[in-house]
Amino acid sequence: MNAPEHVLRHLKHLGFTNTGDIYYAEQPASLYEEALFREEGNLGHTGPLIVHTDPYTGRSPHDRFIVREPSSEKYVHWGNTNRPIDPEVFEHLLHRLTAFAQKLDLFVQDVYAGADPAYRLPVRFITGKAWHNLFVHNMFIRPSLEELQQKPFTPEYTVIDLSDFKAIPAIDGVNSEAFILLHLGRGLILIGGTAYGGEMKKSIFSVMNYLLPFRGVFPMHCSANIGKRGDTALFFGLSGTGKTTLSADPNRTLIGDDEHGWSDKGIFNFEGGCYAKVIRLSPEKEPEIYQAVNRFGAILENVVFDPLTHKPNFDSDEITENSRGSYPLHFIPNASESGTGGHPENILFLTADAFGVLPPIARLNKAQAMYHFLSGYTAKVAGTERGITEPQATFSACFGEPFMILPPTQYAEMLGERIDQHQPDTWLINTGWTGGPYGVGYRIPLEYTRAMVQAILDGKLKDAETYTDPVFGFAVPKAVPGVPEHLLYPRSTWSDPEAYDQQALKLARMFAENFKKFEPQLPEEVRKAGPKLEL
Repeated sequence: MNAPEHVLRHLKHLGFTNTGDIYYAEQPASLYEEALFREEGNLGHTGPLIVHTDPYTGRSPHDRFIVREPSSEKYVHWGNTNRPIDPEVFEHLLHRLTAFAQKLDLFVQDVYAGADPAYRLPVRFITGKAWHNLFVHNMFIRPSLEELQQKPFTPEYTVIDLSDFKAIPAIDGVNSEAFILLHLGRGLILIGGTAYGGEMKKSIFSVMNYLLPFRGVFPMHCSANIGKRGDTALFFGLSGTGKTTLSADPNRTLIGDDEHGWSDKGIFNFEGGCYAKVIRLSPEKEPEIYQAVNRFGAILENVVFDPLTHKPNFDSDEITENSRGSYPLHFIPNASESGTGGHPENILFLTADAFGVLPPIARLNKAQAMYHFLSGYTAKVAGTERGITEPQATFSACFGEPFMILPPTQYAEMLGERIDQHQPDTWLINTGWTGGPYGVGYRIPLEYTRAMVQAILDGKLKDAETYTDPVFGFAVPKAVPGVPEHLLYPRSTWSDPEAYDQQALKLARMFAENFKKFEPQLPEEVRKAGPKLEL
Protein backbone atom coordinates (compact mmCIF):
# COMPACT_ATOMS: atom_id res chain seq x y z
CA MET A 1 0.00 0.00 0.00
CA ASN A 2 1.11 3.62 -0.38
CA ALA A 3 3.32 4.81 2.45
CA PRO A 4 1.39 7.12 4.81
CA GLU A 5 2.67 10.61 5.39
CA HIS A 6 3.91 9.83 8.91
CA VAL A 7 6.10 7.02 7.50
CA LEU A 8 7.55 9.33 4.86
CA ARG A 9 8.30 11.92 7.54
CA HIS A 10 10.09 9.30 9.61
CA LEU A 11 12.20 8.22 6.64
CA LYS A 12 13.10 11.82 5.94
CA HIS A 13 14.01 12.36 9.59
CA LEU A 14 16.41 9.41 9.39
CA GLY A 15 18.07 10.96 6.34
CA PHE A 16 16.33 9.10 3.50
CA THR A 17 15.73 11.68 0.80
CA ASN A 18 15.32 11.28 -2.93
CA THR A 19 14.77 7.53 -2.66
CA GLY A 20 13.00 5.35 -5.19
CA ASP A 21 9.58 3.85 -4.52
CA ILE A 22 8.53 3.18 -0.92
CA TYR A 23 6.60 -0.10 -0.45
CA TYR A 24 4.74 0.00 2.85
CA ALA A 25 3.11 -2.93 4.71
CA GLU A 26 3.17 -5.11 1.60
CA GLN A 27 1.64 -8.57 2.02
CA PRO A 28 3.31 -11.89 1.10
CA ALA A 29 1.94 -12.18 -2.45
CA SER A 30 3.20 -8.76 -3.53
CA LEU A 31 6.52 -9.29 -1.73
CA TYR A 32 6.90 -12.58 -3.63
CA GLU A 33 6.30 -10.72 -6.89
CA GLU A 34 8.86 -8.05 -6.05
CA ALA A 35 11.46 -10.55 -4.86
CA LEU A 36 11.14 -12.68 -7.99
CA PHE A 37 11.05 -9.64 -10.29
CA ARG A 38 14.25 -8.34 -8.68
CA GLU A 39 15.85 -11.82 -8.92
CA GLU A 40 16.36 -11.99 -5.16
CA GLY A 41 15.39 -15.67 -5.09
CA ASN A 42 13.62 -18.56 -6.77
CA LEU A 43 10.21 -20.16 -6.42
CA GLY A 44 10.29 -23.64 -4.90
CA HIS A 45 8.18 -26.34 -6.52
CA THR A 46 5.57 -26.32 -3.70
CA GLY A 47 5.55 -22.55 -3.15
CA PRO A 48 8.33 -21.43 -0.80
CA LEU A 49 10.64 -18.60 -1.77
CA ILE A 50 14.23 -19.92 -1.91
CA VAL A 51 16.99 -17.39 -1.23
CA HIS A 52 20.75 -17.63 -0.81
CA THR A 53 22.78 -15.31 1.39
CA ASP A 54 26.32 -16.60 0.86
CA PRO A 55 29.02 -15.77 1.80
CA TYR A 56 27.18 -14.91 5.05
CA THR A 57 25.11 -17.99 5.86
CA GLY A 58 24.96 -17.33 9.60
CA ARG A 59 25.28 -14.52 12.08
CA SER A 60 28.47 -12.42 12.20
CA PRO A 61 29.12 -12.02 15.94
CA HIS A 62 32.44 -10.24 15.43
CA ASP A 63 30.69 -7.61 13.32
CA ARG A 64 28.05 -6.78 15.93
CA PHE A 65 28.58 -3.64 18.03
CA ILE A 66 26.66 -1.64 20.61
CA VAL A 67 27.05 2.12 20.68
CA ARG A 68 28.64 3.26 23.92
CA GLU A 69 26.36 6.12 24.95
CA PRO A 70 25.24 7.62 28.29
CA SER A 71 21.73 6.16 28.62
CA SER A 72 22.81 2.49 28.39
CA GLU A 73 26.56 2.46 29.05
CA LYS A 74 26.41 1.49 32.73
CA TYR A 75 24.00 -1.41 32.12
CA VAL A 76 25.66 -3.18 29.18
CA HIS A 77 27.89 -6.18 29.90
CA TRP A 78 30.79 -5.04 27.74
CA GLY A 79 33.23 -7.59 26.31
CA ASN A 80 33.70 -9.87 23.30
CA THR A 81 29.95 -10.38 23.02
CA ASN A 82 28.85 -6.76 23.45
CA ARG A 83 31.57 -4.84 21.66
CA PRO A 84 31.52 -1.06 22.09
CA ILE A 85 31.61 1.40 19.22
CA ASP A 86 31.68 5.19 19.27
CA PRO A 87 28.57 7.23 18.46
CA GLU A 88 30.54 9.02 15.74
CA VAL A 89 31.08 5.72 13.89
CA PHE A 90 27.36 5.01 14.08
CA GLU A 91 26.37 8.43 12.74
CA HIS A 92 28.95 8.16 9.96
CA LEU A 93 27.56 4.79 8.82
CA LEU A 94 23.97 6.03 9.08
CA HIS A 95 24.89 8.91 6.78
CA ARG A 96 26.59 6.53 4.35
CA LEU A 97 23.59 4.17 4.38
CA THR A 98 21.07 6.88 3.62
CA ALA A 99 23.31 8.25 0.86
CA PHE A 100 23.54 4.74 -0.59
CA ALA A 101 19.74 4.63 -0.67
CA GLN A 102 19.49 7.49 -3.17
CA LYS A 103 17.13 6.26 -5.92
CA LEU A 104 16.86 2.90 -4.11
CA ASP A 105 13.45 1.30 -3.65
CA LEU A 106 12.74 0.63 0.02
CA PHE A 107 10.38 -1.79 1.75
CA VAL A 108 8.89 -0.77 5.10
CA GLN A 109 7.16 -3.16 7.51
CA ASP A 110 5.68 -2.20 10.88
CA VAL A 111 5.44 -5.08 13.37
CA TYR A 112 5.48 -5.91 17.07
CA ALA A 113 7.86 -7.96 19.18
CA GLY A 114 5.96 -9.46 22.10
CA ALA A 115 2.57 -11.22 22.12
CA ASP A 116 1.56 -9.63 25.43
CA PRO A 117 0.28 -6.10 24.63
CA ALA A 118 1.56 -4.91 28.02
CA TYR A 119 5.16 -5.58 26.98
CA ARG A 120 5.18 -5.56 23.19
CA LEU A 121 7.72 -3.45 21.33
CA PRO A 122 6.64 -1.58 18.15
CA VAL A 123 9.38 -1.98 15.51
CA ARG A 124 9.75 -0.50 12.03
CA PHE A 125 11.91 -2.39 9.53
CA ILE A 126 13.31 -0.58 6.50
CA THR A 127 14.87 -3.00 4.04
CA GLY A 128 16.42 -2.84 0.61
CA LYS A 129 15.27 -6.34 -0.31
CA ALA A 130 11.69 -7.50 -0.73
CA TRP A 131 12.43 -10.92 0.74
CA HIS A 132 13.83 -9.32 3.89
CA ASN A 133 10.47 -7.60 4.31
CA LEU A 134 8.72 -10.94 3.84
CA PHE A 135 11.06 -12.44 6.46
CA VAL A 136 10.07 -9.71 8.91
CA HIS A 137 6.40 -10.22 8.07
CA ASN A 138 6.81 -13.92 8.87
CA MET A 139 8.89 -13.62 12.01
CA PHE A 140 7.21 -10.87 14.01
CA ILE A 141 3.67 -10.13 15.19
CA ARG A 142 1.68 -8.56 12.39
CA PRO A 143 -0.78 -5.72 13.02
CA SER A 144 -3.75 -5.86 10.69
CA LEU A 145 -3.92 -3.54 7.69
CA GLU A 146 -7.01 -1.97 9.29
CA GLU A 147 -5.02 -1.24 12.43
CA LEU A 148 -2.23 0.40 10.43
CA GLN A 149 -4.75 2.52 8.52
CA GLN A 150 -6.75 3.61 11.58
CA LYS A 151 -3.92 5.26 13.49
CA PRO A 152 -0.24 6.06 12.89
CA PHE A 153 2.15 3.30 13.95
CA THR A 154 4.76 4.77 16.29
CA PRO A 155 7.93 2.65 16.36
CA GLU A 156 10.06 2.55 19.49
CA TYR A 157 12.84 0.85 17.52
CA THR A 158 13.77 1.09 13.85
CA VAL A 159 15.92 -1.39 11.94
CA ILE A 160 17.58 -0.31 8.69
CA ASP A 161 18.84 -3.32 6.72
CA LEU A 162 20.55 -2.48 3.42
CA SER A 163 22.46 -5.68 2.81
CA ASP A 164 23.86 -4.58 -0.55
CA PHE A 165 25.79 -1.78 1.15
CA LYS A 166 29.25 -3.03 2.05
CA ALA A 167 31.31 -1.18 4.63
CA ILE A 168 34.97 -0.28 4.12
CA PRO A 169 36.68 -1.05 7.45
CA ALA A 170 39.46 1.50 7.03
CA ILE A 171 36.89 4.26 6.40
CA ASP A 172 33.93 3.11 8.46
CA GLY A 173 35.62 1.91 11.66
CA VAL A 174 34.17 -1.61 11.65
CA ASN A 175 35.74 -5.06 11.26
CA SER A 176 34.58 -6.05 7.79
CA GLU A 177 32.12 -5.24 5.03
CA ALA A 178 29.35 -6.55 7.31
CA PHE A 179 28.09 -4.70 10.37
CA ILE A 180 25.28 -4.87 12.90
CA LEU A 181 25.15 -1.73 15.05
CA LEU A 182 22.72 -1.28 17.96
CA HIS A 183 22.11 2.22 19.31
CA LEU A 184 20.03 1.56 22.44
CA GLY A 185 19.72 5.26 23.23
CA ARG A 186 18.24 6.18 19.84
CA GLY A 187 16.26 2.98 19.33
CA LEU A 188 17.99 2.47 15.99
CA ILE A 189 19.75 -0.56 14.46
CA LEU A 190 21.86 -0.56 11.30
CA ILE A 191 22.61 -3.71 9.31
CA GLY A 192 24.68 -3.90 6.15
CA GLY A 193 27.01 -6.12 4.17
CA THR A 194 25.19 -9.35 5.07
CA ALA A 195 21.88 -10.66 3.73
CA TYR A 196 21.43 -13.32 6.44
CA GLY A 197 17.88 -12.86 7.72
CA GLY A 198 18.69 -13.96 11.25
CA GLU A 199 20.56 -10.70 11.93
CA MET A 200 17.25 -8.78 11.93
CA LYS A 201 15.52 -11.29 14.17
CA LYS A 202 18.34 -11.55 16.70
CA SER A 203 18.94 -7.80 16.84
CA ILE A 204 15.44 -7.28 18.17
CA PHE A 205 15.84 -10.24 20.51
CA SER A 206 18.92 -8.50 21.92
CA VAL A 207 16.86 -5.35 22.44
CA MET A 208 14.15 -7.30 24.28
CA ASN A 209 16.84 -8.88 26.48
CA TYR A 210 17.98 -5.36 27.36
CA LEU A 211 14.60 -3.70 27.93
CA LEU A 212 12.43 -6.30 29.64
CA PRO A 213 14.39 -6.99 32.86
CA PHE A 214 13.89 -3.33 33.80
CA ARG A 215 10.15 -4.06 33.60
CA GLY A 216 10.33 -7.21 35.71
CA VAL A 217 10.15 -9.64 32.76
CA PHE A 218 12.64 -12.51 32.36
CA PRO A 219 13.62 -12.75 28.65
CA MET A 220 14.55 -16.26 27.49
CA HIS A 221 16.13 -17.99 24.50
CA CYS A 222 13.77 -20.95 24.54
CA SER A 223 10.83 -22.60 22.83
CA ALA A 224 7.56 -23.15 24.66
CA ASN A 225 4.43 -25.24 24.36
CA ILE A 226 1.34 -25.97 26.40
CA GLY A 227 -0.57 -29.19 27.09
CA LYS A 228 -4.27 -29.93 27.05
CA ARG A 229 -4.53 -29.42 30.81
CA GLY A 230 -2.89 -25.99 30.51
CA ASP A 231 0.62 -27.03 31.58
CA THR A 232 3.36 -24.91 30.00
CA ALA A 233 6.85 -26.25 29.25
CA LEU A 234 10.01 -24.36 28.29
CA PHE A 235 12.82 -25.79 26.15
CA PHE A 236 16.18 -24.02 26.39
CA GLY A 237 18.98 -25.02 24.04
CA LEU A 238 21.57 -23.86 21.55
CA SER A 239 21.34 -24.50 17.81
CA GLY A 240 21.20 -28.20 16.95
CA THR A 241 20.04 -29.45 20.35
CA GLY A 242 16.39 -29.99 19.41
CA LYS A 243 14.69 -26.85 20.71
CA THR A 244 12.41 -26.46 17.68
CA THR A 245 11.99 -30.20 17.04
CA LEU A 246 10.97 -31.18 20.56
CA SER A 247 8.58 -28.26 21.08
CA ALA A 248 6.72 -29.00 17.82
CA ASP A 249 4.57 -31.69 19.42
CA PRO A 250 1.30 -32.61 17.67
CA ASN A 251 -0.30 -33.30 21.06
CA ARG A 252 0.58 -29.90 22.52
CA THR A 253 -0.03 -26.31 21.48
CA LEU A 254 3.08 -24.49 20.28
CA ILE A 255 3.52 -21.07 21.90
CA GLY A 256 6.75 -20.33 20.04
CA ASP A 257 10.01 -21.93 18.94
CA ASP A 258 12.75 -19.53 20.05
CA GLU A 259 12.18 -16.37 22.12
CA HIS A 260 9.90 -15.76 25.10
CA GLY A 261 9.33 -13.57 28.13
CA TRP A 262 8.26 -14.70 31.60
CA SER A 263 6.19 -12.03 33.33
CA ASP A 264 4.08 -12.04 36.50
CA LYS A 265 1.24 -13.36 34.34
CA GLY A 266 3.13 -16.19 32.65
CA ILE A 267 4.89 -16.87 29.33
CA PHE A 268 4.56 -14.89 26.11
CA ASN A 269 6.18 -15.29 22.72
CA PHE A 270 8.28 -12.46 21.29
CA GLU A 271 7.63 -13.55 17.72
CA GLY A 272 4.91 -14.36 15.24
CA GLY A 273 6.87 -16.95 13.30
CA CYS A 274 9.47 -19.71 13.37
CA TYR A 275 13.01 -19.84 12.01
CA ALA A 276 13.81 -23.55 11.97
CA LYS A 277 16.99 -25.32 10.97
CA VAL A 278 16.07 -27.52 8.00
CA ILE A 279 19.27 -29.45 7.31
CA ARG A 280 18.24 -33.10 6.81
CA LEU A 281 14.60 -32.19 7.41
CA SER A 282 12.24 -35.07 6.63
CA PRO A 283 8.44 -35.53 6.65
CA GLU A 284 8.84 -38.68 8.76
CA LYS A 285 10.77 -37.16 11.69
CA GLU A 286 9.41 -33.59 11.68
CA PRO A 287 6.14 -33.58 9.72
CA GLU A 288 4.80 -30.26 11.09
CA ILE A 289 7.94 -28.32 10.20
CA TYR A 290 8.28 -30.09 6.83
CA GLN A 291 4.76 -29.05 5.85
CA ALA A 292 5.28 -25.51 7.13
CA VAL A 293 8.37 -24.79 4.99
CA ASN A 294 7.04 -26.42 1.81
CA ARG A 295 4.26 -23.97 1.05
CA PHE A 296 3.56 -20.49 -0.22
CA GLY A 297 4.61 -17.81 2.25
CA ALA A 298 7.59 -19.67 3.66
CA ILE A 299 11.19 -18.72 2.99
CA LEU A 300 13.92 -21.32 2.55
CA GLU A 301 17.25 -19.70 3.30
CA ASN A 302 20.44 -21.26 1.91
CA VAL A 303 18.76 -24.52 0.91
CA VAL A 304 20.13 -26.28 -2.18
CA PHE A 305 17.49 -26.94 -4.85
CA ASP A 306 17.30 -28.74 -8.20
CA PRO A 307 17.65 -26.11 -10.98
CA LEU A 308 15.16 -27.96 -13.20
CA THR A 309 12.42 -28.98 -10.77
CA HIS A 310 13.11 -26.35 -8.06
CA LYS A 311 12.67 -29.11 -5.49
CA PRO A 312 14.65 -28.40 -2.29
CA ASN A 313 17.37 -30.82 -1.24
CA PHE A 314 17.27 -30.64 2.55
CA ASP A 315 20.01 -33.26 2.87
CA SER A 316 22.63 -31.14 1.12
CA ASP A 317 25.06 -29.03 3.16
CA GLU A 318 26.75 -27.71 0.01
CA ILE A 319 25.94 -24.12 1.00
CA THR A 320 25.86 -24.50 4.78
CA GLU A 321 24.82 -26.75 7.67
CA ASN A 322 22.81 -23.74 8.85
CA SER A 323 20.04 -23.90 6.24
CA ARG A 324 16.85 -22.34 7.57
CA GLY A 325 13.12 -22.12 7.04
CA SER A 326 11.10 -19.02 7.99
CA TYR A 327 7.33 -19.24 8.26
CA PRO A 328 4.45 -17.66 10.22
CA LEU A 329 3.54 -19.44 13.43
CA HIS A 330 0.08 -20.31 12.13
CA PHE A 331 1.66 -22.60 9.52
CA ILE A 332 2.04 -25.05 12.43
CA PRO A 333 -1.45 -26.64 12.80
CA ASN A 334 -1.51 -26.58 16.61
CA ALA A 335 0.08 -23.17 17.13
CA SER A 336 -1.25 -20.87 19.83
CA GLU A 337 -3.38 -17.99 18.61
CA SER A 338 -2.54 -15.84 21.62
CA GLY A 339 1.19 -16.64 21.85
CA THR A 340 0.84 -16.86 25.63
CA GLY A 341 0.79 -19.49 28.37
CA GLY A 342 0.76 -19.85 32.13
CA HIS A 343 3.73 -20.21 34.44
CA PRO A 344 5.73 -23.30 33.39
CA GLU A 345 5.43 -26.59 35.21
CA ASN A 346 8.56 -27.96 33.52
CA ILE A 347 11.79 -26.38 32.29
CA LEU A 348 14.03 -28.46 30.02
CA PHE A 349 17.67 -27.59 29.27
CA LEU A 350 18.72 -29.30 26.03
CA THR A 351 22.33 -30.17 25.25
CA ALA A 352 23.92 -32.24 22.49
CA ASP A 353 26.86 -33.75 24.38
CA ALA A 354 29.29 -35.03 21.76
CA PHE A 355 31.64 -36.36 24.48
CA GLY A 356 29.14 -39.14 25.24
CA VAL A 357 29.25 -38.43 28.97
CA LEU A 358 25.99 -36.86 30.15
CA PRO A 359 22.95 -39.05 30.85
CA PRO A 360 20.03 -38.61 28.45
CA ILE A 361 17.88 -37.20 31.26
CA ALA A 362 18.54 -35.71 34.69
CA ARG A 363 16.58 -33.75 37.24
CA LEU A 364 18.10 -30.52 38.57
CA ASN A 365 17.59 -28.67 41.82
CA LYS A 366 17.47 -24.86 41.83
CA ALA A 367 21.23 -24.37 42.32
CA GLN A 368 22.02 -26.88 39.56
CA ALA A 369 19.48 -25.20 37.29
CA MET A 370 21.17 -21.83 37.75
CA TYR A 371 24.61 -23.43 37.25
CA HIS A 372 23.66 -25.16 34.00
CA PHE A 373 21.69 -22.14 32.80
CA LEU A 374 24.80 -20.00 33.19
CA SER A 375 26.98 -22.70 31.62
CA GLY A 376 24.74 -23.12 28.56
CA TYR A 377 26.65 -26.20 27.42
CA THR A 378 26.52 -28.11 24.16
CA ALA A 379 29.24 -29.47 21.88
CA LYS A 380 30.27 -28.99 18.28
CA VAL A 381 31.26 -32.08 16.36
CA ALA A 382 33.87 -32.77 13.71
CA GLY A 383 32.83 -31.65 10.26
CA THR A 384 30.47 -28.85 11.22
CA GLU A 385 33.18 -26.20 11.11
CA ARG A 386 36.62 -26.07 9.55
CA GLY A 387 39.38 -27.08 11.94
CA ILE A 388 37.18 -29.13 14.27
CA THR A 389 38.49 -32.72 14.26
CA GLU A 390 37.13 -33.88 17.62
CA PRO A 391 34.23 -32.82 19.87
CA GLN A 392 34.55 -29.24 21.06
CA ALA A 393 32.73 -27.96 24.15
CA THR A 394 30.66 -24.83 23.63
CA PHE A 395 29.49 -22.75 26.58
CA SER A 396 26.98 -19.99 25.85
CA ALA A 397 25.64 -18.31 29.00
CA CYS A 398 21.85 -18.41 29.37
CA PHE A 399 21.75 -20.67 26.29
CA GLY A 400 22.01 -17.48 24.23
CA GLU A 401 25.05 -15.43 25.26
CA PRO A 402 25.41 -13.58 21.90
CA PHE A 403 22.05 -11.89 22.55
CA MET A 404 22.32 -11.10 26.27
CA ILE A 405 23.17 -7.43 26.74
CA LEU A 406 23.00 -7.36 30.54
CA PRO A 407 25.35 -9.44 32.77
CA PRO A 408 24.49 -13.18 32.50
CA THR A 409 24.20 -13.51 36.28
CA GLN A 410 21.34 -10.98 36.21
CA TYR A 411 19.30 -13.34 34.00
CA ALA A 412 20.28 -16.32 36.18
CA GLU A 413 19.02 -14.53 39.26
CA MET A 414 15.68 -13.96 37.51
CA LEU A 415 15.51 -17.68 36.75
CA GLY A 416 16.24 -18.53 40.39
CA GLU A 417 13.56 -16.14 41.63
CA ARG A 418 10.95 -17.73 39.36
CA ILE A 419 11.93 -21.25 40.40
CA ASP A 420 11.42 -20.19 44.03
CA GLN A 421 8.09 -18.55 43.25
CA HIS A 422 6.49 -21.08 40.87
CA GLN A 423 8.33 -24.34 41.70
CA PRO A 424 8.69 -25.78 38.18
CA ASP A 425 10.52 -29.08 37.74
CA THR A 426 13.82 -28.51 35.93
CA TRP A 427 15.51 -31.10 33.72
CA LEU A 428 18.65 -31.58 31.66
CA ILE A 429 18.07 -33.53 28.44
CA ASN A 430 21.07 -34.81 26.45
CA THR A 431 20.15 -35.16 22.78
CA GLY A 432 23.76 -35.98 21.88
CA TRP A 433 25.89 -39.10 22.03
CA THR A 434 26.13 -42.22 24.16
CA GLY A 435 28.32 -45.35 24.06
CA GLY A 436 31.35 -43.18 23.37
CA PRO A 437 32.16 -39.76 21.95
CA TYR A 438 31.18 -38.57 18.48
CA GLY A 439 32.79 -40.90 15.94
CA VAL A 440 32.78 -43.84 18.35
CA GLY A 441 29.38 -43.87 20.03
CA TYR A 442 26.01 -43.12 18.51
CA ARG A 443 23.48 -40.32 18.82
CA ILE A 444 20.62 -40.97 21.21
CA PRO A 445 17.65 -41.89 18.97
CA LEU A 446 15.05 -39.14 18.67
CA GLU A 447 12.27 -41.60 19.55
CA TYR A 448 13.84 -42.16 22.98
CA THR A 449 14.35 -38.45 23.57
CA ARG A 450 10.70 -37.84 22.70
CA ALA A 451 9.68 -40.61 25.12
CA MET A 452 11.68 -38.98 27.93
CA VAL A 453 10.18 -35.57 27.22
CA GLN A 454 6.70 -37.09 27.09
CA ALA A 455 7.24 -38.82 30.44
CA ILE A 456 8.29 -35.48 31.97
CA LEU A 457 5.31 -33.61 30.58
CA ASP A 458 2.88 -36.36 31.61
CA GLY A 459 4.15 -36.14 35.18
CA LYS A 460 5.33 -39.76 35.19
CA LEU A 461 8.78 -38.87 36.55
CA LYS A 462 7.75 -36.59 39.41
CA ASP A 463 8.29 -39.30 42.01
CA ALA A 464 10.58 -41.54 39.96
CA GLU A 465 13.37 -43.42 41.72
CA THR A 466 16.73 -41.87 40.84
CA TYR A 467 20.44 -42.37 41.29
CA THR A 468 23.03 -39.60 41.73
CA ASP A 469 25.44 -39.10 38.85
CA PRO A 470 28.90 -39.50 40.48
CA VAL A 471 30.53 -36.66 38.52
CA PHE A 472 27.77 -34.14 37.80
CA GLY A 473 25.72 -34.74 40.92
CA PHE A 474 22.24 -34.54 39.47
CA ALA A 475 19.43 -37.06 39.94
CA VAL A 476 19.00 -39.50 37.06
CA PRO A 477 15.78 -41.55 36.77
CA LYS A 478 16.44 -45.30 36.97
CA ALA A 479 13.62 -46.03 34.53
CA VAL A 480 11.64 -44.08 31.92
CA PRO A 481 8.68 -45.57 30.00
CA GLY A 482 9.66 -46.48 26.44
CA VAL A 483 13.41 -46.00 26.98
CA PRO A 484 15.92 -48.91 27.27
CA GLU A 485 17.18 -48.94 30.85
CA HIS A 486 20.88 -49.18 29.91
CA LEU A 487 20.72 -45.77 28.16
CA LEU A 488 20.02 -44.13 31.52
CA TYR A 489 23.44 -45.29 32.77
CA PRO A 490 25.87 -43.71 30.28
CA ARG A 491 28.95 -45.36 31.78
CA SER A 492 27.47 -48.78 31.08
CA THR A 493 27.01 -47.95 27.38
CA TRP A 494 30.76 -47.59 26.89
CA SER A 495 32.81 -50.68 26.05
CA ASP A 496 35.62 -49.25 28.22
CA PRO A 497 34.18 -47.82 31.50
CA GLU A 498 37.55 -46.37 32.52
CA ALA A 499 37.67 -44.41 29.28
CA TYR A 500 34.23 -43.04 30.20
CA ASP A 501 35.57 -41.94 33.60
CA GLN A 502 38.45 -40.06 31.98
CA GLN A 503 36.11 -38.40 29.47
CA ALA A 504 33.67 -37.43 32.23
CA LEU A 505 36.43 -35.76 34.28
CA LYS A 506 37.70 -34.02 31.14
CA LEU A 507 34.26 -32.49 30.54
CA ALA A 508 33.86 -31.66 34.24
CA ARG A 509 37.09 -29.65 34.17
CA MET A 510 35.83 -27.75 31.12
CA PHE A 511 32.68 -26.83 33.03
CA ALA A 512 34.71 -25.68 36.03
CA GLU A 513 37.11 -23.59 33.97
CA ASN A 514 34.27 -21.89 32.10
CA PHE A 515 32.34 -21.17 35.32
CA LYS A 516 35.19 -19.31 37.05
CA LYS A 517 34.12 -16.01 35.50
CA PHE A 518 30.71 -16.19 37.20
CA GLU A 519 31.75 -17.38 40.67
CA PRO A 520 32.46 -14.02 42.37
CA GLN A 521 28.89 -12.84 41.72
CA LEU A 522 27.02 -15.97 42.85
CA PRO A 523 25.88 -17.47 46.16
CA GLU A 524 27.83 -20.43 47.51
CA GLU A 525 25.10 -22.97 46.75
CA VAL A 526 25.31 -22.18 43.02
CA ARG A 527 29.12 -22.18 43.00
CA LYS A 528 29.07 -25.66 44.52
CA ALA A 529 26.44 -27.04 42.15
CA GLY A 530 28.96 -27.93 39.46
CA PRO A 531 30.58 -31.30 38.73
CA LYS A 532 33.21 -33.00 40.89
CA LEU A 533 36.74 -32.84 39.51
CA GLU A 534 37.80 -36.14 41.07
CA LEU A 535 36.19 -39.57 41.26
